[in-house]
Amino acid sequence: MPLVLKGVERGKRIVTAVDDLALKMGVRPGMPVTKAQALYNDLFLMDADPVEDTRALERLAIWALRMSPIVAADAPDGLVIDTTGADHLHGGEANMLNTILQRLEETGLTAIGSLADTWGGAHALARFGGRFGGIIPAGETETTLLDLPIAALRLPEKLVDSLRTLGFDRIRDIAHQPRAPLILRFGPELGRRLDQAFGKDREPIEAAREPETISVQRVFAEPISADETIRRYTLKLLGQLCDALEVAGLGVRLADLLFHRVDNQIESVRIATARPVRDVKQLMRLVGDKFNAINPGFGIEIITLSATLAEPLEARQFASGLIGAETPEIGSLVDILSNRLGEKAIDRPCPAASDLPERSVQWVAPETEVKTPWSNDWKRPTRLLPRPETIEVMALLPDSPPRTFKWRGQRRRVVQADGPERVFGEWWKRDPELESVRDYFYLVDETGKRYWVFRDGDGEFDDTGKQGWYMHGLFA
Repeated sequence: MPLVLKGVERGKRIVTAVDDLALKMGVRPGMPVTKAQALYNDLFLMDADPVEDTRALERLAIWALRMSPIVAADAPDGLVIDTTGADHLHGGEANMLNTILQRLEETGLTAIGSLADTWGGAHALARFGGRFGGIIPAGETETTLLDLPIAALRLPEKLVDSLRTLGFDRIRDIAHQPRAPLILRFGPELGRRLDQAFGKDREPIEAAREPETISVQRVFAEPISADETIRRYTLKLLGQLCDALEVAGLGVRLADLLFHRVDNQIESVRIATARPVRDVKQLMRLVGDKFNAINPGFGIEIITLSATLAEPLEARQFASGLIGAETPEIGSLVDILSNRLGEKAIDRPCPAASDLPERSVQWVAPETEVKTPWSNDWKRPTRLLPRPETIEVMALLPDSPPRTFKWRGQRRRVVQADGPERVFGEWWKRDPELESVRDYFYLVDETGKRYWVFRDGDGEFDDTGKQGWYMHGLFA
């Protein structure tokens, strides 16, 4: 049955939300309930719960803090996220936006995302720019918003109705009108929303925070702006944060440093670690790499440091000279590289359960614990080509190894060979590989170079492969 939520607005019972089935039947939000029931008698009506919706939106904003340090609920149905200082950790703003939408979809939430220089611009494009939203290039926010409806400016519904009565339907119709008559008739709200959307007036975002988040703050009687002063107080806050984390038995995984400027702007720095960390020097090293991006403006009056994501810190046993060599600690190096290049830029290979060489390796985060060991049953090349390359082969018999082969325009004579090693397709995963076969050979040419080649098929039946020869890897 089609589901419809109903509420009361201006003393009238109206539809506040509909599901896909009701939408196909012509029921729309804002429609009177009686009209919706006239379109379809068997609507499943439920009372809307705006209070619980607001709480759910706030919980969603706290979840989104994993993506950026400055996130707030954009009631009644949105989130506003300031990506400054965190986008590089996700491969750029566009990749960050796609990641957020993908994770929301995985949890069953359908969302439209947009990216703009301003909160008002992103809000307008997400709700009135089509079903897919979009990205507004830097400096083109005003031009892009001109063709959107007046309602995209986050104005009260009564004010929107008054503007439409006067013939103002699009932002273009009112953007370049004289301000004095508009303020006299409609008040300052219209001009303020226009300036905020176009980036002419600043609009701070009050970041959401979990009540139990460990956070420390320093308020200055006089604003500070010198780089040395900012670094000194940041180091002190890191010490206080680590002390608080030690009491709780936690280590930081995500830390957000917010610099509140006197002009009501916030400069943010986010650092991420591969595993829980509570070392002041290591955290300061990560923060110090980002100080060049901080613009103090006319001065910073508040510095806030929060452990947005903290996890239990397990004690580790360090080796001594009596019990053997200590395992190298690469966590600090991984953190430095990840914060400079992005978390997706650093990974390492680990074994995967597959007989096919190109599927037997997967890339994971550097600190991911892998229990499956590498297999040493068969020789494997040091370098596996991204994709097999075609070679021309001369062999005495179909099952014999090549005597000569031509690869990348150069013919090579084989002086030593070993094989074949037969590998079957993963028929339980892919139907086309039900009868596929590969025969791999280990070859050495007259110069001592070693190769790994295979024949696609068993050399006899066409349904096992194309019977062509391919170069797949090189040995050191």
